[in-house]
Amino acid sequence: MFTSQYLELFLTLETHPDRTLINAMIESPVPESELSLSPHAQVQTGDGSTLNVRAAGITGLGFYVPERVLTNDDLQRLGVDTNDEWIRSRTGIRERHIAADTETTADLAENAARRALEDAGLTPASIDLIIVATCTPDYQFPSTASLLQNRLGASCAAFDLGAACSGWVYGLVVAQQFVATGAAKTVLVVGAEAMSRILDWNDRSTAVLFGDGAGAAVVQAVQSGYGVLGFDLGSDGSGGELLKVVIDGEPASSGLVFPPADGHAAGAPPAEAPADQSTLDGASAGAVSTTPSLAPRRKIYQNGREVYRFAVNVMGESALRALTNCGVDPHNVNLFVPHQANVRIIDAAAKRLGLTSDRVFVNVDKYGNTSAASVAIALCEARDQGRIRAGDVIVTVGFGAGLTWASAVLRWGGQKSNAQ
Repeated sequence: MFTSQYLELFLTLETHPDRTLINAMIESPVPESELSLSPHAQVQTGDGSTLNVRAAGITGLGFYVPERVLTNDDLQRLGVDTNDEWIRSRTGIRERHIAADTETTADLAENAARRALEDAGLTPASIDLIIVATCTPDYQFPSTASLLQNRLGASCAAFDLGAACSGWVYGLVVAQQFVATGAAKTVLVVGAEAMSRILDWNDRSTAVLFGDGAGAAVVQAVQSGYGVLGFDLGSDGSGGELLKVVIDGEPASSGLVFPPADGHAAGAPPAEAPADQSTLDGASAGAVSTTPSLAPRRKIYQNGREVYRFAVNVMGESALRALTNCGVDPHNVNLFVPHQANVRIIDAAAKRLGLTSDRVFVNVDKYGNTSAASVAIALCEARDQGRIRAGDVIVTVGFGAGLTWASAVLRWGGQKSNAQ
C-alpha cells in the first residue's frame, strides 16, 4: 500500500525533468543466469545522494471486445451516408465491435482485467492500485475504477484517469512511478471504452471511426534494464475545442427551476392551469423542479482536419522524445505499437521513426478507434501473435483529446523477482 515513507522518493522522481532517476535503469539487460538478483537499481540524484528505485514493467496482459461486430457495409445499410471504400481508403477500418445494450464500460473493463490477472498468475487480492483510463465512464461518479475494484473483490485504491486516447499510456507511466518508488507492488492499468454511447450515428465523420473494447496490464517490479525505460507525456489545452464531447440539448444550463422568494417557480404554470406530474413533484415549498425534456445526451465532436494534422506530427515526435529520454536509437526498436486511430497517421509516425512495416503493429482494421483501450488491446494482440519476444524494445504512443499525447519505451521481459 501507499505509505508516507515513500513520499520523498516519489516526489524526487516526479520532479526530475531530465528523467535521470528512471532512465538510469536502461543499461543492458542482466544475463539470464542473474535473474534472481534484486530489481533495485542504485541511482545518483542531482545533489549527489543515492536512491534505490525499482524497474517496473508489464507482467500480464489481457483484452476484451464485445461480440457484436459492425462492418462498414452494416453502417451503410443502417443509413449512415458512407460506404466501405470511403471508410477503408481514409482510415483503414473494416469493422468495429459494439457493446450490447446491457454491456457497460465496467463490464468491458472487468473482462480485460480478469484476463490480465490470469496471464500474470495473480488474484485480485494482489492488487495495490487500480487505474482505469476512460472517457466513457458509466457514471460521472463513482469512478469506473471503483466499480471494477468492487467487482474483482480487490481491496485497494482505485481511480479513473482522463486523457482520452492517450489515457492508457498515461496510466502505464503512473503505474511505473508507483512501482519504481516501492509505493505499490502490483498495479492494474485498464483502458476501457464504450465509444458507441457517445456517437452521433448521423455524423459520418465520427460514427465510422470508433469501436468499443478494453485492454489491461499488470505492472510490477522487473529486473533492472527491463520494463519501462523512458516516456514522454504532454498536453496542449489550446486544442481542446478540436476534439470534445458536447452536450446535446438546450439550454446548456442544469435545467433546474428555482422558486423565487414568493415561493412560485419562475416559468411555472398559473395556479388555475393543470400541472403535469413532473411539475407537481418539484413544486413543494423550497424545492427545485427538473424538466425531463432537457436531459442532455453526450455526443462526440471532432475537427477531423486539424486533429489529423496534430496527430501526424505529435505521434512521431513524442515517440522520438521518449526514445531520446532513455538513450535508445530508433533503429533498435523491435516493434512500434501506436494508438489505432487511422492507418495513415500510423504510417506517417512510422516513417518519422524510420521503421519498416514489419516493425509496426496495426489492428485498426478490426477494432476501429477504441480510444483509451486502443494501445493496450494492440499490445496484447501483438504479444499473442508472437510479434513480441523477451528482450525486444517496444514503443507505444497515443494521442487524443486535450489535446494530449503519451509515449513509453519498454524492454520486454525481465521476470518478476521475489524481492518486491
